[in-house]
Amino acid sequence: MANHKSALKRATQNEIRRMRNKSTNTRIKKVTKEVQLSLNEDSSEMTLKKLNTAQSVIDKAAKKGVIHKKTAARKISRLSKLIVATAT
Repeated sequence: MANHKSALKRATQNEIRRMRNKSTNTRIKKVTKEVQLSLNEDSSEMTLKKLNTAQSVIDKAAKKGVIHKKTAARKISRLSKLIVATAT
């Protein structure tokens, strides 16, 4: 356990950031799964809407620094590639 005042503050800040990042990562997983599930069920228009939503969520997470910029690009690319593959 931290003993100095600055170390206590740092521990508190780290916990707050961890919880914020956790909720953002959970949101990314949820929208990714929604896109993958919509490929089987919904029309192509709904799938594209869900892809746009997922892209927005992933880009915002990268902008906030929750995930790396290239990780975000890779996730978006894989989702797009999946949709194109099932459309043809």
